[in-house]
Amino acid sequence: MSFIHEAILTTPMPEGTTHIAPLGFRHEDGLVVLAPFHPSRTLEHLRAFGQAAISHTDDVRVYAGCLTGRRDWPVLPCEQVRCGRLADALSHHELQVERVDDGDPQRPRFFCRELAVTMHRPFPGFNRAQAAVIEACILVSRLHLLPAERLAHEIDGLGIAVDKTAGEREREAWTWLMQRIAAYRAQHDAAETTL
Repeated sequence: MSFIHEAILTTPMPEGTTHIAPLGFRHEDGLVVLAPFHPSRTLEHLRAFGQAAISHTDDVRVYAGCLTGRRDWPVLPCEQVRCGRLADALSHHELQVERVDDGDPQRPRFFCRELAVTMHRPFPGFNRAQAAVIEACILVSRLHLLPAERLAHEIDGLGIAVDKTAGEREREAWTWLMQRIAAYRAQHDAAETTL
């Protein structure tokens, strides 16, 4: 498996607005490779418009927000693609889909050429709580796949980094994710008791 970067992907929507979603990407042979899950709005938009932007942000609330129904983040127009990019991005890349590999029906791969790469402000450095929130986002996106015991174990470990190193934004993002997990567990437990 190659090195995967976590970022915020924005894609054009039919009504002219911008869809925002977290998505891992990688580089291969000079191209950016995106592999959104089927079905997803990101996949639909990439197929329909063939354009996207990657925004790098240190505000992990955007990641957590997208997974907990908070998708209204400020965007600014891109210069060469039809969608916006995060207004508070550290940097962003504007992408044009060159080709699609449908070999994996669950995760088709979109090979994209970078049309523009723009730096907006310096990267302030890594924080353990930010990394923990992003990892928890990945777990939340897979709630339906993970056994409850494994999820609890992983969240307990990540919570230590949040407790020790989080700032206000990281704590807010963590709270949203814990509420989402609690709601999922309550719904799952209720469904089990009605069987």
